[in-house]
Amino acid sequence: MFTPGRPRTLDDYVAALRTLKVDAGNPSITDITKRIHTSWQLAGRPRSEWPARSTVGNCFQTGRRRPNIDLMLAIVDALVDGNVAAVGEWRQALRRVLGETDATSCISVCDELPSDLPDFIGRADLMDRFAAGGVVALNGLAGIGKTSLAVHLGHRLISRGMVDGPVLFVNLRGIDPARPPVDPVAVLESFLRLLGLPGDQIPPDLDARSRMYHRMLAGTRALIVLDNAADATQIAPLLPPKGSHALITSRRTLHSLPSTTVQPLNTADALELLRRNAVPRRIGSGPVTRIVELLGRHPQALTIIGHHLREHPCWTLADYVETVATLALEGGLRSSLTLSDRLLPPESRRLLRLLTLHPGDTFDVRAAAVLANQATRSTQKLLDVLVDAHLLEHLGRGRYSMPRLVSTYAAERLSIDEPVSRSRRALERLLGQRDFLLVS
Repeated sequence: MFTPGRPRTLDDYVAALRTLKVDAGNPSITDITKRIHTSWQLAGRPRSEWPARSTVGNCFQTGRRRPNIDLMLAIVDALVDGNVAAVGEWRQALRRVLGETDATSCISVCDELPSDLPDFIGRADLMDRFAAGGVVALNGLAGIGKTSLAVHLGHRLISRGMVDGPVLFVNLRGIDPARPPVDPVAVLESFLRLLGLPGDQIPPDLDARSRMYHRMLAGTRALIVLDNAADATQIAPLLPPKGSHALITSRRTLHSLPSTTVQPLNTADALELLRRNAVPRRIGSGPVTRIVELLGRHPQALTIIGHHLREHPCWTLADYVETVATLALEGGLRSSLTLSDRLLPPESRRLLRLLTLHPGDTFDVRAAAVLANQATRSTQKLLDVLVDAHLLEHLGRGRYSMPRLVSTYAAERLSIDEPVSRSRRALERLLGQRDFLLVS
């Protein structure tokens, strides 16, 4: 008998319900309705409560927000011939879905920006590039500094008199370890309330709320910061009308918008960030530049190691050279990368690990295909997913590289997630392709 599995959304649950219907012999909606009528009649329920055929049919449609829980479970009961254990399993799955659906409406919206970093470092090129504001979409690797940059840019727009309307900030929870992404319907309700619209005048549906939101911002130069976006679908209704500013951050590339990938800091700024976080410990020259490069000039990693330097005065700089990437992962970067990793499709996640077997700093799609033991075309799609998640960098001309910290993380996961025998075979396949391995 088909089980519901672990659906995350109501649409997932409905899709599972459709499969259950097919598994049960694909009875017609009319037949299911008759079974429910019979069951409810035996239970003594009044005829006025019996569902119409169209109402039963609607339960198999996606896009519904408020399901009739009683009727959904009655449909399950009709399809499993009253199997109590099966109905209980579907009931639990529905409860989990509705609990998560409720969580998408739990949201914290602010009518001001978070505090700016008093010692914000670097990004002068991006500050100049986005001096005029407008719609700015920042994407990049976990911990690369997207939110700090957006907040700093927002404060700069305000201080320069380029914002004369409302300021709204929301964390959309595109990647969150405990809760699902925020529903834009709920975001718009909070936005409209902060803009002064009484609750009883807020429209019920997404499109109407978005239109009202645009009307209330029309003619202003508002500043809307949409932090940690899941995807373009989530943010589309939340973009303000022309004339306002929108700052968006996401770990994924938002292809529907002109997006900018936030790169690692330049060497000078990376050194300054490390030294500031190591204070009062003084950092001379020595291998410090080597340490910065081993960390890929990554802001979160530099901050972690700076704190470690400050708290471990007995460690010399040379002590860090061999272990600095692992220390950064252990200090909090591992959990950040894990969140990005979990969102990958299984095949892309597996390829990320296998790519750490490649002996070179860069590789092409053919080498990746050999490691994955897949066709070049299907491997290319997996690589595209990893690039969009900023776990790989596309260097152009079909070549790729993996950020050093991502490589350290993926190599750890390889030994945990892949059998040694499979990893060995993948490496043997690669080493057997000497015709292109020499240039990879």
